[in-house]
Amino acid sequence: MTLTPPTSASIVFNNKDLSNWTQRDGAPATWVVADGVMTVASGDIMTKELFTDFRLHLEFMVPDMPEASGQAKGNSGVFLQGRYEIQVLDSYGIEVPGKGDCGAVYNQFSPLVNACKSPLEWQTYDVFFRAPRCNEDNQVIDCARLTVLQNGIVIHNNVQLPGVTGGAIDQNVWEPGPLLLQDHGDLLKYRNIWIESLPLAGSDEY
Repeated sequence: MTLTPPTSASIVFNNKDLSNWTQRDGAPATWVVADGVMTVASGDIMTKELFTDFRLHLEFMVPDMPEASGQAKGNSGVFLQGRYEIQVLDSYGIEVPGKGDCGAVYNQFSPLVNACKSPLEWQTYDVFFRAPRCNEDNQVIDCARLTVLQNGIVIHNNVQLPGVTGGAIDQNVWEPGPLLLQDHGDLLKYRNIWIESLPLAGSDEY
């Protein structure tokens, strides 16, 4: 079921074109868009818009690759701020998912449970991300945190990230960053992607 975006959300993929996206080097994004869906092709893509604290919704579909296994089976990734990867993979049916399976914060945290649907079914990620807080010297004084729901099931509950994951665009965690989607050579599909920026802090007034 598609979640209707709030009026304050940025529709980063309008299900029509990639005008809001570039490649890592700033060149135009060249993934294939048809029938409201983008299909992975020709390198990673990332949003032109940058984000700090936010709520993300996206939908993805992994291909059916019955002869493949492990990291070769429907691999992609969702990089928050271009720095923190939530793995996308066909991990359907794995009893105890690990740090490289679908829903993992790549090589840092395994998902609490396996919430994957079977290949060729649409799945959802709903992510609540709090960027790291840094001092005037750009040193981290409070780690990045995130909560992730996959298909409506909590798979990460306010985890504190020790740092960026492999493949990050940079180490500049004190700066806002884009949403990046990874090309790992497999024909992943994405649709209905929106991001709602969140306030960095609430009022301290009673």
